[in-house]
Parts: sequence; structure tokens; C-alpha cells
Amino acid sequence: MSSIRVRLNNETRALPLPAEEKTLLENSARCCGLSKTAYLRRLILGAEVRALPSQEIKALRTEIHHIGNNINQIARSVNAGIAKPDDAKHGLYMLDRVYELMYQVAKK
Repeated sequence: MSSIRVRLNNETRALPLPAEEKTLLENSARCCGLSKTAYLRRLILGAEVRALPSQEIKALRTEIHHIGNNINQIARSVNAGIAKPDDAKHGLYMLDRVYELMYQVAKK
């Protein structure tokens, strides 16, 4: 049996755990981007503990941000009389497609 060091109330304590549980705790905390202590604290308090977004999700968020910027530029152009309303309709169609793809990724 091994133990991990946990900091509670400014004191460091040893928490004895079997090797399998120690590995599981370390991996779970790492997936959430938390220290072992912070991870345990959230579990004890019943707070939601979520894994960090994958690289695929981060890339998708960045792409959505770029698409949103493009749609805003199209809207400004339409309002200024530079672009045609059909351009705005096409932008909205593309945004609908993005939302459909996001839904499919979220279901995985």
C-alpha cells in the first residue's frame, strides 16, 4: 500500500491508498486539470468534477469563434449596404450547419 500527500487546512497528511487507487486518483485529477487535493476536495463537497476539453473540442471552439467573427463582418457589410442580404442568409445557413456538427460531436 502506498500513500499520497494531501494538504488539508495548511497541514500535509498522508492518505494511504492501494497502488491501483492511487493511480486512478492521479489520472482522474490530471484529466480534470486539478491537483489531487483539489480533486478530492471537490468530490467531498459534492461539486461537479469534469474532465478538461479534448484538443478536438478546443479546436472546434476556435473554429466557431472564427465563424462568429465572419458572420459579424457579413452583418456589418449588409447593414452598411456593401454586401447583399443573400450573403447574410448564406452565413446563417453555414452557422446552422456548424450547430448540427457541434451537436453530433457532443453526442459522442
